[in-house]
Amino acid sequence: MVHPIIDNFVAPECLQKIDILCRDEHFLLINKPSGLLSLSGKNPLNKDSVHFRLVQDFPTANLVHRLDLGTSGIMLIALSKLANANFTKQFQMQSVFKTYVSIVAGHVAGDHGQINMPIAKDPLLFPRLKTCSVNGKQAQTYYEVLERIQRPLSSRIRYQPQTGRTHQLRIHSQHMGHPILGCDLYGTKQSYEAASRLMLHAETLEFDHPVSGERLLSECSSPF
Repeated sequence: MVHPIIDNFVAPECLQKIDILCRDEHFLLINKPSGLLSLSGKNPLNKDSVHFRLVQDFPTANLVHRLDLGTSGIMLIALSKLANANFTKQFQMQSVFKTYVSIVAGHVAGDHGQINMPIAKDPLLFPRLKTCSVNGKQAQTYYEVLERIQRPLSSRIRYQPQTGRTHQLRIHSQHMGHPILGCDLYGTKQSYEAASRLMLHAETLEFDHPVSGERLLSECSSPF
């Protein structure tokens, strides 16, 4: 007998505002604060979200991708059906390029590298996912070490995911042996308590304009 998964999680109140980085008639680029859901949850106490806030002023706003609750940074929002379809296709074709900045536990040995490890659902540990080479979906991440920090012993990393699996960077960081500081799902008690938030920020987003086809690159500086 399969029992339904019940999610009793309630997100803490987020008092930070959404910054609009760029807008035209077809899309918005925003800076999502850490601690704000991308979409409202099924639990009515989780109504506040990026989408909930934006549709108050932009009724046609549609999210074409998401960031985890704790992740801050740049998000692309479609404002028209044409843009939504175009952006969805770009993400499916993996022609949208993203980079993230993160601080992970410990000193990463190499200056750069890549992680190839499939990711699968873990029904026994919801909402966690897991690495699984048998049933998992392909997931690939490139990384570059930007700085090695002494206190706390950690590394500043730039990630460039080649795929967009849920929790990909958090899981791949753990798999590498260097969990992201402040991560509540993938890491240790020590790495979780080493930061007051998830130390993961969406730094850049590169995509084609849905009408003109012009290649656009937008940046959003990390707050840490």
